[in-house]
Amino acid sequence: MLNVAIIGAGAISAAHIEGYLRFPERCRIVAISDLYADKASQRIEQFGLNARAVGDYKELLGEDIDLVSICTPPYTHAALAEEFMEAGSHVIVEKPMASSLEECDRMIEAQRRTGKRLSVVAQNRFKTPMMKLKSVLDGGLMGRMGHVQVDSFWWRGHCYYDLWWRGTWEKEGGGPTLNHAVHHIDALLWMMGSPTEVQAFMSNVSHDNAEVEDISVALLRFGNGSLGQVTSSVVHHGEEQQLIFQGDKARVSVPWKVKASNSTSNGFPEPNEELEQRLQSLYDELPEVEHEGHAGQIDNVLTAIETGAPLLIDGESGRQTLELITAIYASASTGELVRLPLDPENKFYTRAGIQANATHFYEKKTSVDNFATQARADGRSRVFGEP
Repeated sequence: MLNVAIIGAGAISAAHIEGYLRFPERCRIVAISDLYADKASQRIEQFGLNARAVGDYKELLGEDIDLVSICTPPYTHAALAEEFMEAGSHVIVEKPMASSLEECDRMIEAQRRTGKRLSVVAQNRFKTPMMKLKSVLDGGLMGRMGHVQVDSFWWRGHCYYDLWWRGTWEKEGGGPTLNHAVHHIDALLWMMGSPTEVQAFMSNVSHDNAEVEDISVALLRFGNGSLGQVTSSVVHHGEEQQLIFQGDKARVSVPWKVKASNSTSNGFPEPNEELEQRLQSLYDELPEVEHEGHAGQIDNVLTAIETGAPLLIDGESGRQTLELITAIYASASTGELVRLPLDPENKFYTRAGIQANATHFYEKKTSVDNFATQARADGRSRVFGEP
């Protein structure tokens, strides 16, 4: 039985708690820590946990904690992960992995030094549509990939950035490119691998209480010549999100859709119904994911700890995602084409470098310590979940 602690009692902590409660025979939550101890107590009461509410997480460093979920703002992730791994705990850290590549590298070094498991949350890999899409792409029926389109469309009101740590390069580390599109960018890299070149633009069109962007558009070039585009936004009404992959034989996407074409004698398209049916059959025959979302990732981490099996999402995966996001910020801030991989000499490699060189659109005008807990009016996105 593994002892688990949750660090940070904000909105995303509920998904972690629910995930752990799916496996009562394998783990138990023994503590929840938050700067606001009453928030930790509220979570314990909400889920009926036999756990302690802790104001200072350092109280837990000397205790028998096997696994920690870090659910705090991004700028705190590196220090917390390092401290808990050094204290003997395995770590699941919420997205984004950290607020700079330098911090990611510190976390990876601590993982190697201690031998503990480090997993970065990318819960959408553990959803049936995403798992099936990955298998379809790996099946090769679509032919050579030519283009990928990622629409990470969200909408947030002006007051969203009133929360004290949001909307600043120092504390949040970026806008929707980092904090909302991170799941879609992780999926893109999982499906396609890393691009070699990035050209990006960003702006702030609706949130003059934030330093960071509220929309960005990035163009990607991959080593095999294929191209991609990623739009990250909190200004899109309807919050429609999709990943579309165009091969030379067919097109597939999540939400699931398949189209395939043959050429007529004059080069115009006609439907390739046979290939569409093959792709549809492949998709339909693939198994459902047993544990979806955070529960699926928690199951993967628990299994890795129990058996030594590999993690689906480790520190290197988390770093790769942040590297592409950092390249988008570097290109959008400087106007330059950015080539990957980035090295420690890049001026965006550290958090201080990002703060000094990233475009500051506005200064925060208002700040609140906390929001009352509220459920979304429309629930969570069916496919991608709440960032």
